[in-house]
Amino acid sequence: MAVSVDIPNVGMGVTEATIVNWLKAVGDRVERGEAIVEIETAKSTVEVEAPASGTLSEILAQVDDEVEVGVAIATIEED
Repeated sequence: MAVSVDIPNVGMGVTEATIVNWLKAVGDRVERGEAIVEIETAKSTVEVEAPASGTLSEILAQVDDEVEVGVAIATIEED
């Protein structure tokens, strides 16, 4: 089953974030709770954790893309 990785709500008034660095690549194994991408808001840089264990099957947002909170940035295919 595919699980969406979304931009989290990291603070009051934050409506979007910029993708800074992907820590994993498509095809990499990820574990639930493992940091897979770094995002930056106007207030801080945050690591986004994998919501499920499996294989990172798709990256939907590239480095330097600005993405709204709640929008999918990747997909993990669960084992």
